[in-house]
Amino acid sequence: MPPRRSKSESRICFLAADTEEAQRAKRRLEKRYGACNPRRARVVVALGGDGFMLETLHDFLERGTPIFGMNCGTVGFMMNRYSEARLPARIEAAQTVRLHPLLMIARTVKRRTHKAHAINEVSLLRQSRQAAKIGIRIDGKTRLPELICDGAMVATPAGSTAYNLSAHGPILPLGSDVLALTPISAFRPRRWRGAILPHGAEVIFDIREMDKRPVSAVADFTEVRDVVEVTVREDRSITLNMLFDPEHNLEERILTEQFAV
Repeated sequence: MPPRRSKSESRICFLAADTEEAQRAKRRLEKRYGACNPRRARVVVALGGDGFMLETLHDFLERGTPIFGMNCGTVGFMMNRYSEARLPARIEAAQTVRLHPLLMIARTVKRRTHKAHAINEVSLLRQSRQAAKIGIRIDGKTRLPELICDGAMVATPAGSTAYNLSAHGPILPLGSDVLALTPISAFRPRRWRGAILPHGAEVIFDIREMDKRPVSAVADFTEVRDVVEVTVREDRSITLNMLFDPEHNLEERILTEQFAV
């Protein structure tokens, strides 16, 4: 039998959401497997729900540390089941899903430029009772001169089952190398349902009548208000590594979601 790995050798960092359930789980796991500084961790175990998993992925955006989520929340689409038994062996057997986030570059009415990354989607949302008027350019070419709507979004395959699906956007398989461009409550053109774009596409949203119809841009949970132009593209310089149990990996979950009734 291989020698048993000590607590210090496992180098597992446990991070938990603020809920009592997640915090209790963190204390139990650290007592069993030891605690590790995030900077020295070989792998990070995130304890919570999908929201906390997104936060953890953003926190480790520049490091690429593999992250293994265990569900201590309510949804858990991006999480593995919670179990304390044989965790190091389970992590070793896990499958790696590599994701590239979206980069949002938003320019505001005050001529300020803001940058933020999104793992799920970048969404544009109206700020007032007035519907937004948005022009859409793809790789420099105008594809939709004016979309009258509550908003629009660009979603990654990993995020296609989140807000994108609620807005009736398509579910995208992992590894498909495409992005979903989805309108939110489109009024005109009424029959436009969005588009599927190659992952290398650059999408530029031009806001019309921004004084009368203000729009905000949101990259996951980073919001920029009163935007006049928003550029969205995939950032291939950053790779996120998510770990999943082989019997219930993210690709299988996305496929299952397409047959949900």
